[in-house]
Amino acid sequence: MSNISQEKPITRGDVPREDWDRAPWNRWSFQHLREILPSAEVWRGTGPVAELPRRPQALDGLRFTCARGDVSIADFLDHSFTDGFVVLHRGAIVFERYMNGMTERSAHLSQSVAKSFTGALVGILAGRGLIDPQRPVTQYLPELKATAYDGALIQHILDMGSGVAYDETYTDPYSDVGRTDVASGWKSKPVGDTRDWPGSMWQQVLSLKTREAEHGSRFLYRSIETDVLAFTLERITGLRLPELLSREIWQPMGMEENAYYTVDPTGYALADGGLNACLRDYARFGQMIAQDGFFNDRQIVPASWVQETRRGNHALFGKDYRATMPKGAYHNQFWIEDHEKPVLECLGVFGQWIYSDPAHDFVIAKLSSWPDFLDDKQSLEANAAAHAIKRELCHG
Repeated sequence: MSNISQEKPITRGDVPREDWDRAPWNRWSFQHLREILPSAEVWRGTGPVAELPRRPQALDGLRFTCARGDVSIADFLDHSFTDGFVVLHRGAIVFERYMNGMTERSAHLSQSVAKSFTGALVGILAGRGLIDPQRPVTQYLPELKATAYDGALIQHILDMGSGVAYDETYTDPYSDVGRTDVASGWKSKPVGDTRDWPGSMWQQVLSLKTREAEHGSRFLYRSIETDVLAFTLERITGLRLPELLSREIWQPMGMEENAYYTVDPTGYALADGGLNACLRDYARFGQMIAQDGFFNDRQIVPASWVQETRRGNHALFGKDYRATMPKGAYHNQFWIEDHEKPVLECLGVFGQWIYSDPAHDFVIAKLSSWPDFLDDKQSLEANAAAHAIKRELCHG
């Protein structure tokens, strides 16, 4: 099934307010979220853009093997509902494609790729001694003593290793992540439902009272963990997340375009998935990570933080996650492709992806609008494509 064909282009008037993130409307909405939801700007500042040199390579016809058989990169891009795809090698753009109406300036929803940006901000503040990952989160947010987060360290939350109960079932509007959709302003509460629903993200954090495991005993992916980190950063700095990201990452990195976050009814920027940015700026972030936090002639994130992020605990990585990353791990809000190798990935539902390999100075950023939240076959094919391109550029 091609991701290109549409009998009629989708417009704002076609998109149902409660299903804007579902197929086929996400083909339009992921590039136009400011027309649907309130937002806050991440300013790029007035400095020069950190230009990415160009060394184009003809990769469309490159072939690789996946579950569908022998396919080309061009076929992979079409099959995987691609909106934008860029490859950097040695810091230069070697391949770049825009599809589905996306352009160089289009701001695209990152979904959970946003989590890694929050993790990087924690690393920056930790490098300055403003936050200590080995301290309890309640040292910074004492209100959480009345929640299941009592006793959890910042590091537990960075690694999604707290014991707090939170159901991340995307297709269930009554799950905890369904409640997050309401708390964040992404969705309205179900019609006719008389139960108490959180009116903001902070309200939802304060409502999490059940601990189902010992803190630090497991890895269990839960989006709310990132928001707990963001509230901590805001409390420490006195800045809202969009301004903090602008000051610490967007401006010093020389990003090409302003970004923006969706915001909840209180103005809180959704750290766990509300960041929107252009394709090349996602790639710049991946390049910075590949360069141990160094970019645009300055150290953005401490090198020691990035290097330590690559050392995840594979033993905590459960079987559900090993279907697409058999040797994977998760650490500091980044996915680790193989705990024996230095590749870090930023992943978001519906096919958002940054792949950062320091050993080969190789970065991919891909923005998509899959019809499904999760798709193991698409994820495995994307990794196969990444390895094929890497072989061609680095060993071909």
